[in-house]
Amino acid sequence: MSLLPFDQKEGYLWLNGEIVVWKDAAIHPLTHGLHYASSVFEGVRIYNGQPFLLTEHIERLHQSAKILGFELSYSTDDMIAATHDLLAKDPIDVGYIRHFAWRGSERLRIYAPDTSTRLGIAAWAFPTTLFNIETKQPLKLTSQISWRKPDPTTAPTVSKAACLYPICFMSKHEAVEQGFDDALMLDYRGLIAESTASNVFLIVDGAVHTPIPDCFLNGITRQTIIKLAKQLEIPVFERHIQPEELTQAQEVFLTGTTCEIESISQIDEQPFESFGPVTMRLIEAYRDFVTAQTAANG
Repeated sequence: MSLLPFDQKEGYLWLNGEIVVWKDAAIHPLTHGLHYASSVFEGVRIYNGQPFLLTEHIERLHQSAKILGFELSYSTDDMIAATHDLLAKDPIDVGYIRHFAWRGSERLRIYAPDTSTRLGIAAWAFPTTLFNIETKQPLKLTSQISWRKPDPTTAPTVSKAACLYPICFMSKHEAVEQGFDDALMLDYRGLIAESTASNVFLIVDGAVHTPIPDCFLNGITRQTIIKLAKQLEIPVFERHIQPEELTQAQEVFLTGTTCEIESISQIDEQPFESFGPVTMRLIEAYRDFVTAQTAANG
């Protein structure tokens, strides 16, 4: 994986219908998306040269844009084709794709319904630990941070919108400054929500428990893990979870496109079994699912 700053990378990206040299890509500094966070995005994994669950991510990008009040000028099929065109120009075996859309620079006001919709796709090499998960170190989380997930009547919490992420990066920074790897975030009611960028699962007496995503993103990896758990006949409970219930859990893990599946060894002072038996069953099932999906699309 390149250690260069992103604006110095070699290669190409797709921008508003054209494949352009990475270093030549430019967005005007007075774009609405920069000043008012009128932007949405998606992250897609690349395994064996193939985008994983690409359609599901593109459909969610459209839905996120709709929630923020703008429509993308490219259909799902158009964006899938553009993604494959980009990967044909700049092949990547294992990596990450970022799709992003934003309001343009025609008007810099709160009320800007007539701004254009801009769209970009970038892809780069990014390592995976899914197939050598046994060498991975579990994470330690803290819930003792300043921020919470907002009330869904105050923010577009079911979208993958840029405006939601300052809470996430501020919480992550605060957790790391305390000596932890990430934060376990509570919601506006004081219930367990997720980590800063990943959904959370608890294993309690062999069953999977996960918070209802009523004020945070219902992750595509989260949905996949729930389906796989049910196929394995592991009981699944989607419910509101109080922080004190962590003492009842034997295992805890996170899921997300970037992190894939992360085992949690500690939250605050509460320890958990790292890569426990249920976590490992689900990792293996997810690994098999990724392999089958990418082989089918290859």
